[in-house]
Amino acid sequence: MAKSIDDKITSVVEMLMEDYSNGRVIDEIKLSEYPDKDVVIDILEKLKRVIYPGYYRNTNYKTYTVRNNVSILLEDIIYNLRKQTAIVLKYSPEYEGKCTAAIETAAERITFEFLKKIPKIREYIETDIQAAYDGDPAAYNKDEIICTYPGLYAIFTSRIAHELYLLGVPLIPRIMTEHAHSLTGIDIHPGVTLGKYFFIDHGTGIVIGETTEIGDNVKIYQGVTLGALSTRGGQKLRNKKRHPTIRDNVTIYSGASILGGETVVGKNVVVGGNAFITTSIPDGAKVSVKSQELMHNYDEDHPVERKELDKEDTWFYVI
Repeated sequence: MAKSIDDKITSVVEMLMEDYSNGRVIDEIKLSEYPDKDVVIDILEKLKRVIYPGYYRNTNYKTYTVRNNVSILLEDIIYNLRKQTAIVLKYSPEYEGKCTAAIETAAERITFEFLKKIPKIREYIETDIQAAYDGDPAAYNKDEIICTYPGLYAIFTSRIAHELYLLGVPLIPRIMTEHAHSLTGIDIHPGVTLGKYFFIDHGTGIVIGETTEIGDNVKIYQGVTLGALSTRGGQKLRNKKRHPTIRDNVTIYSGASILGGETVVGKNVVVGGNAFITTSIPDGAKVSVKSQELMHNYDEDHPVERKELDKEDTWFYVI
């Protein structure tokens, strides 16, 4: 007689129970000891309402005042951030072996230290909005930038996550930036240092590694990588400067790759599309790809001129 569905399910469950007993990382079951990703993302979204109090307010309230709304948001943020921080602090060597009370005290201290950074974060984000407006002729007003630009959302998330990263909070900053990555296609590690007036245009495919330092008034287009020359050293490279430094007033066009911890791109540099850079660039330089040339299919009745791109100034700035 054929097995019933219930019997088949029981058989599969037993098979999985046996597989779970192998003692591997993926077999660990510690539900109460892991951060809740959904809660962390909710904290991020509530922080967005705090950063932009008039843009993302809770419309469920019939009567709206900034003070009341912020107070409600902060209560929720504090409760959940303190709880999630206490969960993840055990990943930090500093808190290894500490008692629950000490970890909870540290989580509360970190939570309030972070909240004190919000005015600074808002100050920097205001400059990011201005940079997007000044740098993009397709932006008709700043409301459009705040409500729709994926680059600004990625930058907002990065600035939040970076402050938590500086406070030594494990895991939570990375959950936040990977959430933004999944929504925007922009991958900014929480360790990245961002200056003021940072503008990401279009954004998809951008990767900015952990030890990257970016100055003021920097503009980056889609497909740019600010990465490491090699990660073959694995964990031996942890805490080493692996990613480039970008000075003030730099523009990096689409598809460019700038690699290496000793690579410094000087002030007022313009990096053309698809450039591959592994050495430092002096102030004021304009970097372009020399070997590219433009080819056309054509016949005798419709000849088309062939041009070498490095002889044409206009292509350099076209996005």
